[in-house]
Amino acid sequence: MTTTTTYSIGELAKEFDITPRSIRFYEEQGLLEPERNGQVRIYHNKDRVRLKLILRGKRLGFSLAETKTLFNLYDSDQNSKSQNQLVLEMITDKRAVLNQQLEDIRMLMTELDDLEERCRAELEQQLRGKLA
Repeated sequence: MTTTTTYSIGELAKEFDITPRSIRFYEEQGLLEPERNGQVRIYHNKDRVRLKLILRGKRLGFSLAETKTLFNLYDSDQNSKSQNQLVLEMITDKRAVLNQQLEDIRMLMTELDDLEERCRAELEQQLRGKLA
């Protein structure tokens, strides 16, 4: 007889440094499907792996809806060519958004540098005027 490792919501929350409420939210969104024993949630390794993927996806900027789409594709066909194609498309789209944000940040930094330089020069002139 093989025993499978199970986890409580508290154990997973502690392991991933998130709140149990976050885990319940992911469950409400259909991303996790723990076993139930009355009011107690029993999480299996599949749930733990999915939670890890959810958090990784969030860190990479993927929405929960995008993550759910990938889970659904994986559930329907674990060796899905379409899943890999979709992930590649999502990566391409995410890179485009991040590159645009990076360019926007560079432009803002340049504008801030220019403003700072003008303010410092004006302040210097004002200070010289008071000393004269």
